[in-house]
Amino acid sequence: MELDGRVAVVTGGTRGVGAGIARAFLAAGAEVVVCARRPPDSPVVSDGRAARYVPVDLRDPAAVEHFFAGVERRHGRLDVLVNNAGGAPYRLLRDGGPARHARVLELNLVAPLTVSLAAHGLLRAARGCVVMVGSVSASRPSPGTAAYGAAKAGLESLARSMAVEWAPEVRVNTVVPGMVRTELSRLHYGDEHGIAAVGRTVPLGRLAEPDEIGDAAVFLASGRAAYISGASLLVHGGGERPAFLGAATVNGAAGGGSTGTPAGAPTRTTDDKEG
Repeated sequence: MELDGRVAVVTGGTRGVGAGIARAFLAAGAEVVVCARRPPDSPVVSDGRAARYVPVDLRDPAAVEHFFAGVERRHGRLDVLVNNAGGAPYRLLRDGGPARHARVLELNLVAPLTVSLAAHGLLRAARGCVVMVGSVSASRPSPGTAAYGAAKAGLESLARSMAVEWAPEVRVNTVVPGMVRTELSRLHYGDEHGIAAVGRTVPLGRLAEPDEIGDAAVFLASGRAAYISGASLLVHGGGERPAFLGAATVNGAAGGGSTGTPAGAPTRTTDDKEG
C-alpha cells in the first residue's frame, strides 16, 4: 500500500476527525500512533489493524518531548505528523474572559507548534512531512468560536512559514475541512433533522465523513504530493452558498433555489472537525 513501512503520529486521533485520519493512514499501510489526554472509547482500527494509543497532554512541552522519544525508541523513525488535536466550545467573546480564550489559542495554535518542534528531528531524518488540520473558520467569520477561527488562521500561516524554513527535508501542508459528521454532531446541530438541514446548505448536499478528511491527509503525506508544500487543501464540499442568493428575488431557478441544493442531491449529513 501507499504508506507501507511509514510511521505516522495523529494527535487527537482517538475520536471524530482524528480517528478518521488514523483509520485512513492504517488503510494506507502505515503504522499509526494516536495521542490524546483520554483514551478512545474503543480501539481505532481499519482492515484488522489498530492504532497504538499513548496518553499525552500536548500543552506540556516536556511531556511532548518524552512522547516523541518513545516513538523513536519503539519505531525507530517518524515519517508523518498530523496535527489534528484541537477544538473549542461555543462561547461568544463577551461571555468568556481572556484566560478562557487564551486556552483555545494554546490548544489550537501553540500546541501544534510545540509538537512540530519536538518532532522535527525525526521528520528531518526520514524526509517526512507535517499535515496541519485547519478549518474553514480560519477564513470566514466564526461568531461563538472567534478565538478558534483566529488560531486556525494562525495555524495556516505557521504551516506556510514552516514549509519554507524546513524545506527541502520536511514538507508542511494544511488540510482545511468544512463541517464533518462526528459523534458530537448533535451538540452543534441538534437532532437528525437539524443535521440534515445543515447538510443541505453545502453544495455537494451533505457534510464530510471523518475518513474523507483522512483520505486528504493521506494524499498530502504520500509520494503523489511530493512537490506540494506550503499549501492548503480545502475539503469542504464546495463551501457555502452565499446567503444573499437565498434572499434575492431574481434568478432563483438559475441559482439552484433557496438552499442551493440540486434536486435529488443526497441529504446524508455531518459535523464540525473537532471531537
